[in-house]
Amino acid sequence: MPDWTELIIRTAAEEVDRAGEIAHMVVPYGIYIEDYRELERDARDIAHIDLIDEALLQKDRSVGLVHVYLPPQEHPGEALAFLRERFAACGIAHEISCSACRSEDWENNWKAYFHPLPVGRRLLIQPVWEAPAPADGRAVLLLEPGLAFGSGSHATTRLCLELLERYIRPGCRVLDIGCGSGILAIAALLLGAGNALGVDIDPMAVENARENAARNHLPAGRTTFLQGNLVDCAEGEYDLILSNIVADAIISLAPQLGRRLAPGGVWIGSGIIDARAEEVAAACGAAGWQLAERREEDGWAAFAIKKRPAES
Repeated sequence: MPDWTELIIRTAAEEVDRAGEIAHMVVPYGIYIEDYRELERDARDIAHIDLIDEALLQKDRSVGLVHVYLPPQEHPGEALAFLRERFAACGIAHEISCSACRSEDWENNWKAYFHPLPVGRRLLIQPVWEAPAPADGRAVLLLEPGLAFGSGSHATTRLCLELLERYIRPGCRVLDIGCGSGILAIAALLLGAGNALGVDIDPMAVENARENAARNHLPAGRTTFLQGNLVDCAEGEYDLILSNIVADAIISLAPQLGRRLAPGGVWIGSGIIDARAEEVAAACGAAGWQLAERREEDGWAAFAIKKRPAES
């Protein structure tokens, strides 16, 4: 049995709480945070002691560490790519190290646990290394996630795909912000979208998304994947905007995306920890959006959001 993987995220102490929140997107369990800024006070208030080990007193108070533990069936490379992208999008300077799993095993150990996955009513995610599963009338999405986020197994991706299925319209134009493996943009095209643009800050993710589009025999003219910072690469208006990103990024996007959504269009935002769902909803409301639908699964929330009608 392969070992678990430990990821250690090193960041400035004042950013460690935000970094921990993003780490919870990878695993809502199995993390712990090292933050020694209030060591003496915490020792008195929590442990009720005044004598502290000298090694603890020597800890760097300016640095915080987030430890993430991934079981063998999880995708370490996907987790790394997701964390790096989200930290960069949120402006959190960081370093990530890992141990207990040889790098050459990252892309293979977890594959034994990733099988064909029906999502919603109309989609089947088919890993390319598995024998084809019966489609039963579903659109089949051939996928090799590689080191990019988006295998369909994480609740945030599933929630986004389910809302995508509900709100997609034939021939619509789609923008996927933080496209990762390309799974959302490709699913949109398989379900009837006219064209899709995917944007990601990670060049490896963009390359992987292009490869997955080719695996699904999607014409190049209907799929475009570009490296860039969120909406910077997008032009014009889109009928459907997808963003499986963290709460802070969705909050920051709320004032910007109005000019990118066509009249009657829908913005689907996922990757929101349920504890921050109300904060995200309030920020979207303040930016002129209204909530059309909210779904939750395994401690995560996803919103379907529309422009608020102009007051007459």
